[in-house]
Amino acid sequence: MAAAEGPGGDGGSPGAAGGNRQLKYISLAVLVVQNASLILSIRYVRTLPGDRFFATTAVVMAEVLKGATCLLLIFIQKQGNLKQFALFLYDSVVVQYVDTLKLAVPSLIYTLQNNLQYVAISNLPAATFQVTYQLKILTTAVFSVLMLRKSLSRLQWLSLVLLFAGVAIVQVEQQQAGSKSTPGSLEVQQSYLVGLVAVVVSCLSSGFAGVYFEKILKGSAASVWLRNVQLGIFGTLLGLLGLWSAEGAAVAQHGFFFGYTPLVWGVILNQAFGGLLVALVVKYADNILKGFATSFSIVVSTVASIYLFDFHLNLLFALGAGLVIGAVYLYSLPKGPLAGRPSPGTTGQQPGHTAQSKELPSIATQGFLTKMPPKEKGS
Repeated sequence: MAAAEGPGGDGGSPGAAGGNRQLKYISLAVLVVQNASLILSIRYVRTLPGDRFFATTAVVMAEVLKGATCLLLIFIQKQGNLKQFALFLYDSVVVQYVDTLKLAVPSLIYTLQNNLQYVAISNLPAATFQVTYQLKILTTAVFSVLMLRKSLSRLQWLSLVLLFAGVAIVQVEQQQAGSKSTPGSLEVQQSYLVGLVAVVVSCLSSGFAGVYFEKILKGSAASVWLRNVQLGIFGTLLGLLGLWSAEGAAVAQHGFFFGYTPLVWGVILNQAFGGLLVALVVKYADNILKGFATSFSIVVSTVASIYLFDFHLNLLFALGAGLVIGAVYLYSLPKGPLAGRPSPGTTGQQPGHTAQSKELPSIATQGFLTKMPPKEKGS
């Protein structure tokens, strides 16, 4: 990323340092707005009266828009040379088809994850979903240890315990709230169970797919944009297959864009371009700021849910959410004295290893992981 480290990129001049500081806070604000607005907007459009759009078509449209955007970025990288652009895609996607097929697995999981998010948010309060979905940090950490042989500091393990405890408290509170509902609320309780299962499965799929994709990126020199084009190919095809099997008859009867409103298009654009947006701003923000963004977005979602969805905040929910927010922040901290004493033979290598032990970016919740390979980070 040499372009981002031009003159003054090391913060040598006061003006450059001030500019970088401003970009960090702008990045923080953008991440908070993006994380919170996606959850709130999906919840809002799925609970509006009137014709309800098909979630499967929204997933397909998000994949198409992401793929088209990445193609445009590659075209710009080729300086608008259509021949070079076409030859590059043909060689990367068709000739090296074995490499392309590797993306079928995470693409399938991301497509499943995106559909599950719509199911979960349609059946859970936005604040509850936002808190519970932070379990993806736990699943990502577990799969990173199992698949990538990464090590976690003691502080990170402690944060994962706090995360699990916080989510458990929130779920207990929601179960108690459900048991105190009116007698006619059986359907709500059943919907809550469906939403809870959907969000847990989505967390598991997010963790596995994110780590799998990271492993592929590390073993290849291909750019993130190309990888997302390959993901988009399978994602669109698998999304269409899921659409046909789940809602094919209804879509054929009412039309692909049935129930689409400007708000629905806003949700799709947010989901499609959210990952690209974070990829562009995250280079100005560190992992601590990302942790702050995730934590603050939970607060924003909770406060907004009180006004938008008549969400009732009580002490038990606040305690659980507080534990989750603290856990997210602790997990994002760099390894330090609390991380435990490394062995003498590995002390010199610890900083470099630590950089790869962080949580995968939260944009994986959108099925669009844009974690840069280590080579590109160090360029």
